[in-house]
Amino acid sequence: MSTRSWRTPLLAAGVAAATAVALLSYAPAASAATFNQEGWSTQGGGTSGGSAGTTVTVTSLSALTTAAKAGTSQTVRVSGNFSCSADVTVASNKTIIGVGSSSGLTGCGFKINDVNNVVIRNLRIAKVKAGNGNGDAIHIDGATHVWVDHNDLSSDTSSGTDYYDGLVDITHAADYITVSWNYEHDHIKCNLLGHSDDNASEDTGHLRVTYHHNYFRNCDQRGPRVRFGNPVHVYNNYYYNSGTYGVATTCNAGVYVERNYFENTPNTVVTSTGSSPAGNVKLLNNYLVNSGTPATRNGASVAAIPYSYTVDANSSVKSIVTASAGTGKI
Repeated sequence: MSTRSWRTPLLAAGVAAATAVALLSYAPAASAATFNQEGWSTQGGGTSGGSAGTTVTVTSLSALTTAAKAGTSQTVRVSGNFSCSADVTVASNKTIIGVGSSSGLTGCGFKINDVNNVVIRNLRIAKVKAGNGNGDAIHIDGATHVWVDHNDLSSDTSSGTDYYDGLVDITHAADYITVSWNYEHDHIKCNLLGHSDDNASEDTGHLRVTYHHNYFRNCDQRGPRVRFGNPVHVYNNYYYNSGTYGVATTCNAGVYVERNYFENTPNTVVTSTGSSPAGNVKLLNNYLVNSGTPATRNGASVAAIPYSYTVDANSSVKSIVTASAGTGKI
């Protein structure tokens, strides 16, 4: 069950036309959320990154590459923005955190493959071409216990669908992951969860991810696009100008879409995309402004959320998320 604060009940007749679809019985108090780690990354032993080890500050790409892949528990502070064309590989028990609001990578991303206990925070990552490494700003493959928080991730929407790949792609039975308070913008294929319709045997029972308080601006699609994971929790995110769709559930996934704010998004939640078979979705109190009604399917088959969490009122999500998502906020 979630941890919520309640205020005076709202009658459905009193809800503004733009939000009538929410049909609120009770509204959670605004500004309840904090920057504390919440969601799936807190489960199964939790995610602490390199907090138990030493701290090092790096000021060059070569120093970052060496520190990130070293087999010691460590917090790596990134000071500067480094141009690159190959993935920076991250080992287990690492925290990679940017200094200031503009430190990070341009042209390549972080590869978090088959490792455990990683934190990625406060980094600006931009314009990762599809052919540069995995082609993603943050690529999580087979990894467990990962927290991706307060980053600024982007490219552009003018170079074509396949010129860039993803911003945060999570594949191959990765598990226990939270993606929170990120500013993801000006990109076509933003968040992929599950890489193939043919990977059920590996992915079923895994791909448990929480997406909360992210700011998706001009993210054309995949906020996220889900296969197999159940439950995947999508709450308190702000979507602005998601042209193709906001959230997609496919391949019998179970997605709980709760108290998000959708603006200028014709297809807010869909239960099919491409040639993938349908997924399942449970909805609760999403706020719509110039946006289409979310699809729902087999909500009872979406598994229960096992952790406590705090929620903001759906109508307050836009102001809270735009003020606090991205770099320079922690």
